[in-house]
Amino acid sequence: MILYPAIDIKDGLCVRLLRGDMNAATVFNDSPADQARAFRDVGFGWLHLVDLNGAFEGRPVNADAVDSILSAIDIPVQLGGGIRDLETIDRWLDAGVRRVILGTVALTEPELVIEACRRHPGRIVVGIDARDGNVAVEGWATTSNVKALDLALRFEDAGVAAIVYTDINRDGVMTGINLEATVDLAFALTTPIIASGGVSSINDLLELKANEDAGIEGLISGRALYDGRIDPAEAIAVLAG
Repeated sequence: MILYPAIDIKDGLCVRLLRGDMNAATVFNDSPADQARAFRDVGFGWLHLVDLNGAFEGRPVNADAVDSILSAIDIPVQLGGGIRDLETIDRWLDAGVRRVILGTVALTEPELVIEACRRHPGRIVVGIDARDGNVAVEGWATTSNVKALDLALRFEDAGVAAIVYTDINRDGVMTGINLEATVDLAFALTTPIIASGGVSSINDLLELKANEDAGIEGLISGRALYDGRIDPAEAIAVLAG
């Protein structure tokens, strides 16, 4: 199981939000590239990047910061936020991003996701962010009437590499992962799930690891890594066991 350390970029800085609120951002590093190197140096094999401004504006905003990360490290990264057309998908994959994450367009333009999977096998991830079970889009600013499972099922045969499932109400608040919802979603799908939102302790990792056979590929952690609640070396060892 893979632990993806998160680098969320807002106004060129490495931040963490509280429940997706752009006005509740804590800056953890003014250099995303330095943060990427730090995560690589402690042994992480992947990075999870989000262009937060891009997610709200619907286009890449922090491209310079992402490019600086790609130049600084040689481990694979997956990137989401403001990726809403094939041209942008092509640009990031050509630039060195290993996988792009499509969120808003998965709801509004599912045919684009299907075409992207056809053009880039194994390199397209769907991001499903849920508030009280319903899909939220446009940087979590808008909540739809579509259930997370219903959206996920639309892409079961599309060739999606994974689904990042985030419980928005848990994100950044250190209350623990929504294990039940995550496991239920994983059991209902053949597409691998990456858990996100609320990961706050080694116990969360152990619980997810115990349910790996449900189809959970990995998990994303941000604030708990930045504030020391999760020790990187211990976390990597736990998930490798």
